[in-house]
Amino acid sequence: MARPTRRILTGHDAQGRSIILKDGPAPSIFEPAARPGEAITELWRSGAAPASNRGNDDVAAAPPSAPQLMPPKHGTVFRIVDFPPDAQVQGADAAKLFAEFGAAAAHAKDGRHAMMHKTATVDYALVLEGEIVAVMDVGEAVMRAGDVLIQRGTNHSWANRSDKPCRMAFILVDAEPL
Repeated sequence: MARPTRRILTGHDAQGRSIILKDGPAPSIFEPAARPGEAITELWRSGAAPASNRGNDDVAAAPPSAPQLMPPKHGTVFRIVDFPPDAQVQGADAAKLFAEFGAAAAHAKDGRHAMMHKTATVDYALVLEGEIVAVMDVGEAVMRAGDVLIQRGTNHSWANRSDKPCRMAFILVDAEPL
């Protein structure tokens, strides 16, 4: 079960003044059947750049009908991902996971790590808690709380070789494919 993430959403009242629209657990959580223990909490999604701040609709009020790894064309997505230790998910079906997440084509079936994938995005990845290894085709980097990785459309994966979960924040920005 996913650990709740408090999400505070602002907006404007009828007079145009700033208000707190919502303050509570983020309502959109995806726990893939293909990888028990992993949880993806979608916090916000924008569909264009520049994004619109008009209206008070909560675009992340409920999970999308089909979870999506990628942001919308010209858009962004902001999420928290809880990665279980790799030892807890040995044998997980990576192809099924990426298909479940609407990104079957992103999966690099012959990569160094079972979860290798490539997206047409710029990703800002921040470790909030724990430790994780950013795995590239060539090389890797151990990341700990406070470390940031800028992923620029590269083939990559996340390996949690520790014995504790790792919590990360991701902002994905749509980008032109390489």
